[in-house]
Amino acid sequence: MKKLSYLALGLSILSLTACNNANETASTDAAATDGSGEFTGPSRPECIAPAKPGGGFDLTCKLAQAGLKETGILEDPMRVTYMPGGVGAVAYNKIVANDRDNEDAIIAFSTGSILNLSQGKFGKFTEKDVKWLAGVGTDYGAVAVNADSDIKSLDDLVEVLKTDPKSVSFGAGGSVGGQDWMQTAMLAKAVGVNPSDMTYVAMEGGGEAITAVMGNHITAVSAGIAELMPQASAGKLRVLAVFADERLDGSMSDIATAKEQGYDVTWPVVRGYYMGPDVSPSAYNWWKETFDNVLADPKFAEIREQQELLPFSMTGEELQEYVYKRTGELRELSAEYGLVEAQ
Repeated sequence: MKKLSYLALGLSILSLTACNNANETASTDAAATDGSGEFTGPSRPECIAPAKPGGGFDLTCKLAQAGLKETGILEDPMRVTYMPGGVGAVAYNKIVANDRDNEDAIIAFSTGSILNLSQGKFGKFTEKDVKWLAGVGTDYGAVAVNADSDIKSLDDLVEVLKTDPKSVSFGAGGSVGGQDWMQTAMLAKAVGVNPSDMTYVAMEGGGEAITAVMGNHITAVSAGIAELMPQASAGKLRVLAVFADERLDGSMSDIATAKEQGYDVTWPVVRGYYMGPDVSPSAYNWWKETFDNVLADPKFAEIREQQELLPFSMTGEELQEYVYKRTGELRELSAEYGLVEAQ
């Protein structure tokens, strides 16, 4: 069986327009400073989730919100602002073009964001146009169906997919070529099905896709396992497989990997935050040191585990180097499969 990794098999071009009213969602208050002008903390801390509520970006912001509060760094909870559009593109363009020095705001990103950047889906901006702040956790892609579905296993899903690809509607956050679509494409390719023959329903965020499968509007949902677990634990979803190298721990230990079921598909998802390019060194260092402290705190480890995320701790320059390297790798793969021109 041929191993598939991070396939990119389709092309989606996102046309971005300016959102003049987007600035209203971000804080315009000046951040706190001491007498010497040194940044001493945000006046109105905000995490921007670049999607509708309920998906992975929301989860990432809620993780920062809970972590900063429970570790005692912030007295009042950080607010979460939702900014859907282009699976991260609208938020990225807003920060880079219109809110470059916002020292109160951090913006959630994932491996899917890096993939979209590698394919040029964030318009003219690249991975080098923001300040990468902190990576705080990782999870894995997964596929699930309604708990009442006649599809009881991954083998059942594959059998239907091979018999009549159009009859299986996959729903996910993002367009063709994006992270959640890619997981379904990898699975399809692994069983000899052309991904272009599938029915794919693009939605704005994982939360919307999860709602759709619970309402029986689509056959299956492709998303991060951490996004799926709340509804799976509540008995509303049946997770058919997680795209990890081996079984995960805790409440996810009963979920079989695709690999152990005979389908060599994996997809890890890193989650974290970035800031605007013109944030002062003082403010950026405050946030970096803050996340260094949070990541070292056992309380945060407990919160991360409660969110069904696995450990991943990387800040500052180390994270920047990771993002640059990963974007380059995904850009090469995207070129290999015709998503972008080879450089």
